[in-house]
Amino acid sequence: MQHPLYQKATYLMSVPTLEMCPEHLKYEIAFAGRSNAGKSSAINVLTSQRTLARTSKTPGRTQLINFFPVDEERALVDLPGYGFAKVKLDIKLEWQKGLTDYIEKRKSLRGVIMLVDSRMPPTDIDLMMLDWTLSMELPVHILLTKADKLRKAHADSNLRDVQNLLNEHYPHATVSLFSSLKRKGLDIAFNKMDEWMEYVRPVKEFVPTEETDVATVRPAKPTPSAATKAKKPKKTKLSAKAKAKAKAKNKGNRSPKRKK
Repeated sequence: MQHPLYQKATYLMSVPTLEMCPEHLKYEIAFAGRSNAGKSSAINVLTSQRTLARTSKTPGRTQLINFFPVDEERALVDLPGYGFAKVKLDIKLEWQKGLTDYIEKRKSLRGVIMLVDSRMPPTDIDLMMLDWTLSMELPVHILLTKADKLRKAHADSNLRDVQNLLNEHYPHATVSLFSSLKRKGLDIAFNKMDEWMEYVRPVKEFVPTEETDVATVRPAKPTPSAATKAKKPKKTKLSAKAKAKAKAKNKGNRSPKRKK
């Protein structure tokens, strides 16, 4: 499934601070989550691209705020992963400051897609993220990633647990199952993103071909009436003797030819 808008995403720039972010954008959706939650894979699947967001076996490689515009005023934003990266403390502090400033002060930020591993409950840092966004009334949609690695019953149970948590403590957030590998949960994610982007997907118009034109103007077969449905009487078969007798009778009934 390809989205008509998000498949147009292209790389624009990477910046370390809020002051360096592009100024022309009006709608942004940020992707945030722990460094090993499958954030880059989710972005690539949602945009129908393989290498838009850099994936790595080493968690925490995304250390800048990355912008991927989808049109002149809308963009997807890949934020640095949190809670796992093995970097120097001073770099991590600067990195976290840039992330904090962006989330708290970026006026064009409309919502956050939060990536959480479906195989485990939200971590303390995930809950901190939810508390933080709740205090700012910033909408959040949680994608429970790697759902393909769980049996359906287990995945559904974990989904219900998170839904109950959100209903009780985080009314600004919603949640759904997601799998980058199986491409599961794309439609729910697209609907939420469209809502934040104020984007309406175009409806595909039906353009008839010559064949469909002929088919549409071809009159339908009339429904047979009760009279036409009545069975025609079957012809009675005559034996050879009866045929000869009838032939002789017909011959006798003929008028004799007048003599000239």
